[in-house]
Amino acid sequence: MAEADVQTPALIVDLDAFDHNLKVMRGIAAASGLRLRVHSKTHKSADIAQAQMSRGGAVGICCQKVSEAEAMVRAGLHAGPHTGLRDIMVSNQVRGAARVARLAKLAGQADMSVCVDDVEGVAELSRACHSAGTQLTVLVEIEVGQKRCGVQPHDAARLAGAILAAPNLHFGGLQAYNGAAQHQTLETERAEMMGNVTAAVREALAALTTAGIHCPCVTGAGSGSYPAEASSGLYTELQCGSYIFMDADYRARGGPGVEPFRHALFVLSEVMSTAVPGRATCDAGLKSMSMESGVPTVWGRTDVSYDQPSDEHGGLADPLNMLRVGDQLRLVPGHCDPTCNLHDWHVGIRDGRVECLWPVTARGKLW
Repeated sequence: MAEADVQTPALIVDLDAFDHNLKVMRGIAAASGLRLRVHSKTHKSADIAQAQMSRGGAVGICCQKVSEAEAMVRAGLHAGPHTGLRDIMVSNQVRGAARVARLAKLAGQADMSVCVDDVEGVAELSRACHSAGTQLTVLVEIEVGQKRCGVQPHDAARLAGAILAAPNLHFGGLQAYNGAAQHQTLETERAEMMGNVTAAVREALAALTTAGIHCPCVTGAGSGSYPAEASSGLYTELQCGSYIFMDADYRARGGPGVEPFRHALFVLSEVMSTAVPGRATCDAGLKSMSMESGVPTVWGRTDVSYDQPSDEHGGLADPLNMLRVGDQLRLVPGHCDPTCNLHDWHVGIRDGRVECLWPVTARGKLW
């Protein structure tokens, strides 16, 4: 069908921009000599994750919750033993008997890894995997300035030792990620934050070396900071996610990391009223897009702007009264990740026509 016939509001993917982003990030990872482990929380789609691995150079994916990982496995992402396509990392803490038991069971179906930041978490994972008869790779998450999760860097060796001593667990390395660094507008601020990140990684690696523990992997980085991690000489793996789509917030803040990528994700909306002079109303509001990072931008238009969201409506400033009922607008969401979680489908568009439909596989998988 034609894009003009798609019922709105709809989450659409510009496939030419998508393919461009795949190619660019594949080249960046290859040039840096680092593995690329893409973050599927951005899109929550098994189809997109598969494209990132088969065409985009990724060795595996990250999920944030066990339920996301379960959905990816159910969708067939684990293509075969030891192919790399079964490699799923829960880049987060998993605590509580029920969640840990599900993760341990999943480790029998895919090559799973997870992060920890305390010794009791290690023991909980070990007990569950012993009960399930599975093996799990466990990474020590270190606190690198975000003040969210992670042990202090000097404690990394103590926690790694606990993993090495625990039955059914393997020490996988370090998780070192600062999400706040992705969204700094000033390069000086970003550089300062990333300097603190790399200092923390060096401290953790030194502690491991002193304890005689080999660190097989240092993973982290994101779409706004990966140049710093890639050039540090410390990381072995990048966890970029938003590069595949870009969003209005990333574009507004800029930086060398986001410049090579194109906007590929849009919410297609339709004008439903022009009754108020100088204003128009479209059918995409808070239930169609996440706006905690700001309102969307109107793609390809400088004469209208989105400025007044409500549940089902989007208010548009239209000072020249250019819009008409039925006009379609591509809106670039402020934050791509939670926007995708609001929709059932990614509608792939090329040359003005629908080429594919990709389910949002892990929509609503929050536990």
